[in-house]
Amino acid sequence: MKDLRNMHAALNRHSAHAITQVALFAALTAVLGLIPKVDLPFGVPITLQSLAVMLAGCLLGGWRAFQALALFLLAVAVGLPLLSGGRGGLGAFAAPSAGYLVGFALAAGATGFIMGWLPRSTPRRAGISAFIASAAGGLVLLHAVGIGGLMWLADMPLKQALMVDMAFVPGDLIKCAVCAAVVHTVAKALPDWPLGGRA
Repeated sequence: MKDLRNMHAALNRHSAHAITQVALFAALTAVLGLIPKVDLPFGVPITLQSLAVMLAGCLLGGWRAFQALALFLLAVAVGLPLLSGGRGGLGAFAAPSAGYLVGFALAAGATGFIMGWLPRSTPRRAGISAFIASAAGGLVLLHAVGIGGLMWLADMPLKQALMVDMAFVPGDLIKCAVCAAVVHTVAKALPDWPLGGRA
């Protein structure tokens, strides 16, 4: 009986820890939206919120990262002005940038799952793996969904959507490097942190 109570208490602690992490990274995404956006003429702004997508994936793992960004998107959908520039509401999901927005949760999940399968045995390896995972999930996948959104919502042909998307690649590569540096620091300071959701 005592063992069952201990197991139940451990599960409760684990669940509370998971909920806290999900809420924390949803809040981090919102905080990064407070940094002023750079508006581009085709209706998709440059923001720092995609950095939160990469960080969530690398630090939380696929499932929790997906949950964190899905929670953020739910808060945006109900009208909270959490997007860069104080935007929120269902209208944000009908704008040309909606593909990138919807891609947040998918990209965070993919980044986390990729990070979970890459080597993380040393801080250096963890940093390199974080760059690779961020580039694959937070850049390639996110941009692919974003391009789809441009083609559908802005009625752009594929070639034009690809050209428009190229404006974001240099900045997102810098975000991949920032994410890698953060992960390297976390791996060095907290060696037991389960990067990519795996111990």
